[in-house]
Amino acid sequence: MKKLVSIVIPAYNEAENVFVIAESIKNVFSSLIYNYEIILVDDGSADHTLEKIKEYVSNTTNIFYLEFSKNFGHQLAVKAGMDYAFGDCVISMDCDMQHPPEFIPKMLQKWEEGFEVVYTIREEDKTLSKRKRNSSSLFYKTLNWLSDIDLEPGAADFRLLDQKVVSVFRNFHENEPFLRGLVKWLGFKQYAIRYNPAARFSGTSKYTLKKMFQLALHGVTSFSIKPLYTAVYLGFILSFASVLYIPYILYAFINHVEVSGWASVIMTIVFFGGLQLIILGIIGIYVGKMFMQTKNRPNYIIRSTNINQK
Repeated sequence: MKKLVSIVIPAYNEAENVFVIAESIKNVFSSLIYNYEIILVDDGSADHTLEKIKEYVSNTTNIFYLEFSKNFGHQLAVKAGMDYAFGDCVISMDCDMQHPPEFIPKMLQKWEEGFEVVYTIREEDKTLSKRKRNSSSLFYKTLNWLSDIDLEPGAADFRLLDQKVVSVFRNFHENEPFLRGLVKWLGFKQYAIRYNPAARFSGTSKYTLKKMFQLALHGVTSFSIKPLYTAVYLGFILSFASVLYIPYILYAFINHVEVSGWASVIMTIVFFGGLQLIILGIIGIYVGKMFMQTKNRPNYIIRSTNINQK
């Protein structure tokens, strides 16, 4: 009996890419000894992505969709797809063709060799702007420095997970999951494949500099409390520095030395006031994450799907 491979593809405003990615996967599996299914997750698209998905699904028997009630984000879209994927292994990949379907046979080969997690590492794309490449490098450096996980630069959401790993994932209910970090944290037998990203078929990247910063922040606060320790250490250092200033104050008082320079005083007040706000902000992020988690709201809402027809 052929093994079933589930392929999860999140889609946000990818109307022009849905047919292309599905057909490319179909061509890849035409020469493989596996059955496959595709689960497309419409993440609250504002264009005609859902209509294109339904149009394509109506002519097939192994392609399914999940429609979110609104945009819940890429990470939750992947998580939702895995929650509904019950193949012998599950592959997640983006809809824009930058994750080459041609790498699927190699991923399946490593899976058959006994690896339960086969993830990919993106080689640096020289065609990207220097700003984009630098921001990506800074993302991984910051994440590894401040968190308790060690992600290779270029680690992507293009990965294969054995069903036993996906079963563990279904038990996670974090409201801001960082899947790359969770995959590393889970352990299991893992193997990395390097790949050169293909050109985006249509549309523009959804990962702006702001979103990369937010993703890094989610990753750090999900896997580490190092920022809190850093705040404590910084507080000790500044307190010690202020103690060293006491002899000068005593000298000025005894010798009636006039202390002038209101500008430097104001600058010091502003500096330490800003520092306190940063530290309070760090604490507030952790408290806020706990607050949202205790509400126990669903992480995503499915508006419609055809998976119950399986």
